[in-house]
Amino acid sequence: MLDKKKAAALVSEIKKGRFHTVIVAMPDMQGRWVGKRMTARHFAQSIVEHGTHACAYLLTVDMEMDPIPGFALTSWTKGYQDFNLVPDFSTWRALPWQPGTVLVIADVLDAAGKPISVAPRQVLKDQIARAHARGFSLKMASELEFYLFRETYESAQKKNWTALEHYGSYIEDYHILQGTREELVVGEIRNQMEAAGIPVECSKGEWGPGQHEINLEYSTPVDMADKHTAYKHGAKEIAMQKGCALTFMAKFDSRLAGSSCHIHVSLWDAAGKKSAFAGGDGKPSKEFRWFLGGMMKLARELSIFYAPTTNSYKRYQAATFAPTRIAWARDNRTCGFRVVGEGNSLRIENRIPGADVNPYLAFAATVAAGLHGVEKKIEPPPILEGNAYESSVQPVPKTLAEAVALFAGSKAAREAFGAEVHEHYLHAAQAELAAHDRAVTDWEKGRLFERV
Repeated sequence: MLDKKKAAALVSEIKKGRFHTVIVAMPDMQGRWVGKRMTARHFAQSIVEHGTHACAYLLTVDMEMDPIPGFALTSWTKGYQDFNLVPDFSTWRALPWQPGTVLVIADVLDAAGKPISVAPRQVLKDQIARAHARGFSLKMASELEFYLFRETYESAQKKNWTALEHYGSYIEDYHILQGTREELVVGEIRNQMEAAGIPVECSKGEWGPGQHEINLEYSTPVDMADKHTAYKHGAKEIAMQKGCALTFMAKFDSRLAGSSCHIHVSLWDAAGKKSAFAGGDGKPSKEFRWFLGGMMKLARELSIFYAPTTNSYKRYQAATFAPTRIAWARDNRTCGFRVVGEGNSLRIENRIPGADVNPYLAFAATVAAGLHGVEKKIEPPPILEGNAYESSVQPVPKTLAEAVALFAGSKAAREAFGAEVHEHYLHAAQAELAAHDRAVTDWEKGRLFERV
């Protein structure tokens, strides 16, 4: 539904000459912004009321933008028809690193005006609707890590992404001095996000050379996913403007720590005023236990949303601060689920996702699993004491192939997301796995070229 007040506010700013370009964008299956750059004049005159069109193939392509056959949504047989991009005017924000440009996030509708169920933003919206139907709302936050390089994306490509110069030369976790060197880029990202209406809590060095984390303030799930994606996209653009490059790969280098996307989640009443996690006696509530139980129960079955590429699974290495076990404890970074906070701040940190996730899908999986636990009253296993890396509890999937098989056989996933969404993302994961299985890597050439 058109938010006329917020639409009018944007049109007013356009008429004042504040903006010359409007980016109308949607998140694709990989979590990237795809869409159109429009002249502000044309947007105000023609797009505000009716939206615009884009090719439906945008929800059937892989990372290379190659259309993958076999999706029900569209195909060569169906002629790769259009769908509608309808601006959500509650999302518009100026992009200060692109002066005169505003971003508006669009929802994806079919020709009859019905939401496309497999669109990532709609997948998340549907899980939030499930929560609301049960009298709950949620608050979420994500923490994204990345590696920063003294390279451009073009120079990195010319070097075949090897022997790249990291912006730092040593592990810089919480390190202020090395952080000062990187303020040219990291400080600019912080400040530009604030100016774009994306509140930042802090930045800090991470457990790798040139590795950083920038934390955004928590919000409601869809708004948080919107901000997460705008930040991730903007961070790359700001780095580009500074002659640098950064990567959100889950595991850039086998010798270094991976990059995570820790997801914090808490359950609230419908109005978002009272935490459903905080019990009246000062202890966690039964809803907290059940939500945690559901997250743990379905962690393996929903792994394709937490670890979407074959590279994602290389991050799960012991003693690297990445989880390897489906365990939980209070403030224990060796576990897949870390419980932090007290009272209204009590929340569950899902440490399984990597920085390569699509936040809409990772958030949706987190919510779906938690709701499954509440509905089925699933109790979590006993709290883990000590080092989860040395425990014998259930491991996270070790490969994308294992995760695909688990998702394919998941009755709970099919029930939570619906058959259409389940089949769509299963097919996408199978295509990603097949692409990797066909690839011949530099590692193989170095190991086998001479010696076989």
